[in-house]
Amino acid sequence: MTSEDNRIYAERRARLASQLGKDGIAIVPTAPERQRNRDSDFLFRHDSYFYYLTGFTEPNAWLVLAGDGRATLFCAPKDLEREIWDGYRLGPDAAPAALGVNEAFSINELDARLPKLLENKSTVWFPFAIHKGLETRIDGWLQSVRARVRYGALCPEEQRDLCGPLDEMRLVKDAHEQDIMRRAAQISARAHIRAMQLSARMLREGKDVREYHLDAELLHEFRLGGSQYPAYGSIVAAGANACVLHYRADAAPVRKGELVLIDAGCELDSYASDITRTFPADGKFSGPQRALYDLVLASQDAAAAVTKAGNRFTDPHDAAVKVLAQGMLDLGLLDANKVGSIDDVIDSRAYFQFYMHRTGHWLGMDVHDCGSYVEPTQVGEVSERKDPLSNEVIKNRPSRILHPGMVLTLEPGLYVRPGEGVPEQFHNIGIRIEDDAIVTATGCELISRGVPVKADEIEALMRA
Repeated sequence: MTSEDNRIYAERRARLASQLGKDGIAIVPTAPERQRNRDSDFLFRHDSYFYYLTGFTEPNAWLVLAGDGRATLFCAPKDLEREIWDGYRLGPDAAPAALGVNEAFSINELDARLPKLLENKSTVWFPFAIHKGLETRIDGWLQSVRARVRYGALCPEEQRDLCGPLDEMRLVKDAHEQDIMRRAAQISARAHIRAMQLSARMLREGKDVREYHLDAELLHEFRLGGSQYPAYGSIVAAGANACVLHYRADAAPVRKGELVLIDAGCELDSYASDITRTFPADGKFSGPQRALYDLVLASQDAAAAVTKAGNRFTDPHDAAVKVLAQGMLDLGLLDANKVGSIDDVIDSRAYFQFYMHRTGHWLGMDVHDCGSYVEPTQVGEVSERKDPLSNEVIKNRPSRILHPGMVLTLEPGLYVRPGEGVPEQFHNIGIRIEDDAIVTATGCELISRGVPVKADEIEALMRA
């Protein structure tokens, strides 16, 4: 880790410490290792909160941060025999200089030292409902502190959720984070291009093409570009499978004349990318496919146009829905004689038959990143409405105001399953277009446009 990296993590810890209170203390574990089967573990991925504050990627580590800014790390001790099997360990002796923390101890000393660190503190902060068993473990440490009250020790009387302040910090990405996310998006864009071109090339050559062939191409480019992992399980959906929102890459054939929907992104240096493209398997859109594709792209353009500082998080969704709803009426997906005008379609949520998800989410260290979607300065402003589809009474609060540095996805779609009154030429067509947007003062930067999005450009790319 460079001195610049140390500075970034130290500044984050200092910002967090200033919110803990003078006598507050925060406890942040990394993720546990998970056994896959018998003698094999799942590939380890550190906890995002822990990494955000330390930059440390080893398992078996905890950070304890006091309100005065003092940072204590617990990590795996040096063990030359285990390192032969499991890899290099930093160890507590080297950790302060390498990570910029004040002191470090073996993880084996955690239970013995934590009560002393908690003693005479007023508030203990930790991430609620993230780490199974953490609350019970903290209760045990607090019980040890209470056993010393007769000797004048004070026990923390308040427990608070550390996710609150950390989520607010992580919501706005600094220049360092934005740079990593741009590079992650560039790698993912190249992967999408490779998958598109492979599909067309294999079909031209008369080869059998399966969803897993395209998935393999994605994974190859991710690793070739330096990505450590996929940010999530890739969706590679051919034909009617594209109408299944969380479909996973499987063995279905990729056929000429059908569309392929790929929702895939890599994780680079702990930051996710998230891109979706829908393309004709053999490189040429049919008329009905092109009509629906152009509609979805127009809705994404409308969403991007209102993604800027000062607007609300819900504005892109509302803009996309307005375009999609009008398009559904124009193309005959919805019958105006039955559903009414565009305003009626939106009010009744009749569009939900073909578009049933939101237009975006926060993006960062997690693909569905942390951060409230409610404006914190207006959280008390509550109104109620009855959902026209479920009849459930929903409490509405004002949506989050966008600020420069926030990162969100823009991902409208259309999913047309066969049904009564649904024009047959659109049956089993699923389309989603997704890009990653960094909010700026005057608009947004679409950092994932390294892969073409216009239908003509996709066709040209696949002919190449």
